[in-house]
Amino acid sequence: MTSKTVLVSGASVAGPSAAYWLHRYGYSVTVVEAAPRLRPGGQAVDFRGEQMKLVEAMGLLDDLRDHETALREQVQLDPAGQPAFTLPSGFTNGELEVLRGDLARILYDHTKGYTEYVFGDRVTSLTETADGVEVTFRHAAPRRFDLVVGADGIHSGVRTAAFGPEAKFRTDLGYHVAGFTAPNHLRLDHAGLLYNEPGLGAIVTSHRDPATVTVGLAFRGDPDGYGRPDLTRQKDIVTEVFGNAGWELPQLLTAVADAPDLYFDTVGQIKLDSWSRGRVVLLGDAAWCAGPGGSGTGLAMMGAQVLAGELAAAGGDHATAFARYEQRLRKPARVGQRNGAGSGDFLVPATEEKLRKRNRMYRSLTGPIGRRVFEYMGNRAANAVKFRAYPEPRAHALP
Repeated sequence: MTSKTVLVSGASVAGPSAAYWLHRYGYSVTVVEAAPRLRPGGQAVDFRGEQMKLVEAMGLLDDLRDHETALREQVQLDPAGQPAFTLPSGFTNGELEVLRGDLARILYDHTKGYTEYVFGDRVTSLTETADGVEVTFRHAAPRRFDLVVGADGIHSGVRTAAFGPEAKFRTDLGYHVAGFTAPNHLRLDHAGLLYNEPGLGAIVTSHRDPATVTVGLAFRGDPDGYGRPDLTRQKDIVTEVFGNAGWELPQLLTAVADAPDLYFDTVGQIKLDSWSRGRVVLLGDAAWCAGPGGSGTGLAMMGAQVLAGELAAAGGDHATAFARYEQRLRKPARVGQRNGAGSGDFLVPATEEKLRKRNRMYRSLTGPIGRRVFEYMGNRAANAVKFRAYPEPRAHALP
């Protein structure tokens, strides 16, 4: 197959995964990323079942093992700060769990030798021609590519350029999330604490660095109430919302002002009738964002393998390949979205009664029967796509 050029927008997880598989099947790949560098930190992401076969096939397993969180138990606290129930190891972190920033770095390191990475730039327009796509960028000169992959998340610029405004496809789930790294004044050791008050919640976990913890926050609120705030405003919002909360939150919030890795966004899902438009195709959150609990990271990586494999199987016929890719991924994406749709009821119960009900339900799930039910729910999304190896050109096979 003659090498073709592909532009991939997004250098977090889906984009570098696509770069890996596209190169493996003979494509020349450029990845453009709006951020000036790889984003550090982030919440933990897990792999289960069929997804483990994928990371092993990509040669990532040893590196991921070296960076796994090794999280043990997580304790849910009641509003008084006392233990309500305990989630044992593996209950929520699957067979393998790593921080999202570590995963992104590993993927980048595995692909940078044969992928052109362009940081600090973004796609501004796409114009399809008879044999390619003319792309303009905020900073770089215009370029032509045979295909364009939008792997740039829920706020995808490629999706906006090719399909229209985000509001047409976004369904908000009614709450916001934030995350940052803080000093480990709680002295947690590969363990987690979960705390809730009506309408807000926190997850504090200790991973590989004993000096720090990862803080994840969630709170109910109007999804359009803050718009797209800048970094300073994001820090102000987090401080305002959680400033009067109990437990250890005031101490944890002192780290927000200087946090280099603050993440802040509303939580929503993306639903489109089609994931492709001509020579442009969407992948991961840009196409089917599910929200927390929807196995989004693993499904995005599986989707990258399916997309590249179908292109190879179709001999580069993008119309056929995109249709087959969507046929394989559409049902698993719906499974993930169903799982993600109920995440707010777990993370941020809206009232005291709903919080008590949530605690009673999850306390029962920590028993032998309940645990099997919970594991089935988690594995259902992870195993919705069966790993399938595609034939590949021998000249492009990676060691």
